[in-house]
Amino acid sequence: MPVADEQDTVERALVVMAHPDDVDFGCAGTVALWTRAGTEVVYLMVTDGDAGGDERTVDGAGMAGLRRAEQRKAAAAVGVHDVRFLGYPDGRVLPTLELRRDIARVIRQVRPQRLVMPSPDRDWRRIAVSHPDHLATGEAAINAVYPDARNPHAHPGLLAEEGLEAWTVPQVWIPHGREADHWSDITEVFDRKLAALACHESQIPDVSALEPRLREWLGAAAVQGGLPEGRLAEVFQVVDTR
Repeated sequence: MPVADEQDTVERALVVMAHPDDVDFGCAGTVALWTRAGTEVVYLMVTDGDAGGDERTVDGAGMAGLRRAEQRKAAAAVGVHDVRFLGYPDGRVLPTLELRRDIARVIRQVRPQRLVMPSPDRDWRRIAVSHPDHLATGEAAINAVYPDARNPHAHPGLLAEEGLEAWTVPQVWIPHGREADHWSDITEVFDRKLAALACHESQIPDVSALEPRLREWLGAAAVQGGLPEGRLAEVFQVVDTR
């Protein structure tokens, strides 16, 4: 089974997720490996996570600002300094042409060799990961990869008005994809993943309580990927999109 490490890097990568903290749960350890090896990583959050509180927390606008700040801090913990937000309403994301265009725009701006996105497929075994916003973001992102970003005639204003040339993303990585085939050994950077998660204080008030479960999940994933006992791994489905 393929096991990713710091040598499995590219010049530029784009991570597209629905909410602040999605990337840190799904792949912050792998991102830490990539940035440490010199990959320039950009985060694109479709929403600000403004529906991420309850009646006792700040209102939507206040929560949006708080979660943007938390995500930027979490990104810095794993070496990412370019974090972008599209501002779509949390809990109401749909895979519209407008969202496809907005993701395709960033693909053409960043010109990544690798894109990370949530799965557009519902996981009936782990329903919590199949939040409607995740599914919609995954569907829009893969359509932005193919055919939109590479087709100069798709969303013609991107080229004619913004001067953004078409770009082909050769590879897509899906955390916890249905047909997992790639394991990233994050044992040596687990502390940085944990530090990134700790930045999301509005959602994770006690990261120390989460740590044992993370170690259990990541340890089981490592064993599944053929890594030695005691290692920790994030798991992906890697798709050739050339």
